[in-house]
Amino acid sequence: MSSKLTVELGVPGDKITVPRIGLGLMGMSAMYGPASDDESVKVLNHAIDIGCTFWDTADVYGGGHNERLIAKALKERRNNVVICTKFAAVFDEPGLDFDGNIDSIIRGVSGDPLYVHKAVKDSLKRLNVDCIDLYCQHRMDPKVPVEETVKAMAELVQQGKVRYLGLSECTEEHLRRAYKVHPIAAVEVEYSPWSTQIETNGLLDACRELGVTVIAYAPLGRGFLTGQIRKFEDLNEVDWRRHNPRFKSEHFENNLKLVDAFVEVAEKHKCKPGQVALSWLLAQYDNLIVIPGTRRIKYLDENFAAGQVHLSEDELKYLREKVNSANIQGERY
Repeated sequence: MSSKLTVELGVPGDKITVPRIGLGLMGMSAMYGPASDDESVKVLNHAIDIGCTFWDTADVYGGGHNERLIAKALKERRNNVVICTKFAAVFDEPGLDFDGNIDSIIRGVSGDPLYVHKAVKDSLKRLNVDCIDLYCQHRMDPKVPVEETVKAMAELVQQGKVRYLGLSECTEEHLRRAYKVHPIAAVEVEYSPWSTQIETNGLLDACRELGVTVIAYAPLGRGFLTGQIRKFEDLNEVDWRRHNPRFKSEHFENNLKLVDAFVEVAEKHKCKPGQVALSWLLAQYDNLIVIPGTRRIKYLDENFAAGQVHLSEDELKYLREKVNSANIQGERY
């Protein structure tokens, strides 16, 4: 990977240094079955201890639970962490029978300016912070022009409630239009050996041109590279991936084939395939952050140590050829 282990996140004239390997927190509250808050807090505190201090969450994860979990973990350590949270998914407060499947509580998407102000107020309260470092529109609202939403988000910056603005799962057009209203610090998008659409749809090129940081979520292919999933039946009953097209039994075996190339390179480096994948991904763009998620300290350490895996130009080229020739089947969602 690039020898550069940090990026300068922010906007012209106001930037902060953050690690290129961050932490995605969704799995601690949603989509993969029950998690222990006590264990999650231990993982989060360990993340601070090792320097994994860029944390990605969203108001909808666990119906607000994920943001409250961060508040529990931070307490006296707020200044040690850069928090990215997201809004736009309009959701109901979950009941006692909530199983973590956020699809069951989402009522729609809103980029309405009034909703922007309500959402940030709620997130600040749940996080127990005065200012959110990076505030992103989680999904684009087809009913509200992105300019109107970003104008409202910019008001939050002026009010001191938010430092930087970002967009998630946007198009190149959305980014360029938004940037004309207010500088956009980051774009969050799925980016992994299995999902490279950002490279061909113009979005990565626009980020390079504008100096926008890319935050790559699901960088390990939603678990393909963890080594814990070798067949569809390895997914527990409440794991949302059972309903994901790429994990369906008719696609699973084919999509797993790409793992072999990363295993091969990992054996040469005496490291894990997932570490090779993170290193490969970071080499694609110097202004990129990966946010692999985990609930366990063991895997947090493993992911963060990917920064010490240095791939040769030949290895990067070999993996690129394998990624480009892979016939990935099934939609992302």
